[in-house]
Amino acid sequence: MTADAVTGRGALSAQLPDFPWDTIAAARRRAEQHPGGIVDLSVGTPVDPTPAVARDALTAASDAHGYPQVWGTPAVRQAIIGHLRERWNAAELAQTQVMPVIGTKWLVAWLPTLLNLGEGDVVVIPTTAYPTYRVGAELVGATVVECDDPKGLPANTRLVWINSPANPHGAILGPDDLRAWIDATRASGAVLASDECYGEFAWDAPAHSVLDTSINHGSTRGLLAVMSTSKESNLAGYRAGFVAGDEAIVRELLALGKHTGMMLPTPVLAAMQAVLTDRAHVAEQRARYLARRALLRPALERVGFRIDHSEGSLYLWATRGENCRTTLDWLSERGILAAPGDFYGEAGRQHVRIALTATDERIAAAVERLGADFR
Repeated sequence: MTADAVTGRGALSAQLPDFPWDTIAAARRRAEQHPGGIVDLSVGTPVDPTPAVARDALTAASDAHGYPQVWGTPAVRQAIIGHLRERWNAAELAQTQVMPVIGTKWLVAWLPTLLNLGEGDVVVIPTTAYPTYRVGAELVGATVVECDDPKGLPANTRLVWINSPANPHGAILGPDDLRAWIDATRASGAVLASDECYGEFAWDAPAHSVLDTSINHGSTRGLLAVMSTSKESNLAGYRAGFVAGDEAIVRELLALGKHTGMMLPTPVLAAMQAVLTDRAHVAEQRARYLARRALLRPALERVGFRIDHSEGSLYLWATRGENCRTTLDWLSERGILAAPGDFYGEAGRQHVRIALTATDERIAAAVERLGADFR
């Protein structure tokens, strides 16, 4: 294959939209020119230290001369099972119902491929959503339908994504909402994939998992819960997540993972096991984000922003009632960079997503700059 063939119009990358963050380069440059430096609130990358329990486990497992298994070690799988039971009220799952994954973004992007979807199949995503749900469907040529009502699933729906607490807007689905999605997808024969990566960051209402036995009618049929250690344990650089649920689906994912070599390194597996069995650090991180939220939200409201949803997750979904790119420019002139809501669909065009994932010092700087406008 020639270079021209790879980079021509038929290349996979040419079928996808521009990478969203590339479109805010000018706003970034403007924010960087602020005398006090940029306050980057545009991404959800953790900035706080990786807990010692994870780093110690990683170091202790560093003599990793043999190949790891795609589904990890029995101890890792049992740690996942125990975590789901104790924290999320799941049943005692079999080890064949859980699987570590190389970061949950990988699973989100490749799940339509792994489920053998293609033209004629429908993938349902929220109207305002993490862009990778759409990208994964477009990679296989499936039809993407935006839908926030489980009663509105179209024909040929094969995969449904829900996300609670949600990125970008932080809305939380209650137990009745989750039951409605479970019932609707089961009736249609679709897989319900629930992105629960922000589950530990529920501020104004409790978060729930589709694996909760009081919600899923005591069955994991047709259900996948996708969870991550990146946010709650500051392990984004480790790429340590997992999927759990319907045994038949997880077995298929495992079989494909074996053929493609999609396995986590042994030291990372050890770190994931450690953080899933020691949860004190999660409470500490939750307190950090809650304190930052308590400073940033009122500062935005004082200068005319309205905060919508934002019951959970690591973001404030903010609007000034104008095009998000205008708001982006207003913030960047004050040295603050946010993510424009149109990253996440047309429904977000009048909002910006403002992340809490900055140091205390940078959050304080943003509050001070907004306060200068208020004064």
